[in-house]
Amino acid sequence: MFVRLEKINPEKRQRRYYKMRVARTLFGRWCVIREWGRIGRAGGQMRTDDAPNQAAAEAALTQLCTEKCRKGYLQIRAG
Repeated sequence: MFVRLEKINPEKRQRRYYKMRVARTLFGRWCVIREWGRIGRAGGQMRTDDAPNQAAAEAALTQLCTEKCRKGYLQIRAG
């Protein structure tokens, strides 16, 4: 499961992205991987949160997506 969000607001000079995905680690554990930063700039940040199973990881990703959309991010469809 993969989600890409963007927030572009020229008046506030905001051009941000937020990527999230559910994946398995090398040890077989499930996790949610988040990456965020400014669009067009190198040096974004990354965070990995462990989850007890795939369903919990997908639920956490869905909740994060909902929270970010409330803050003005829009989901970008993968081409």
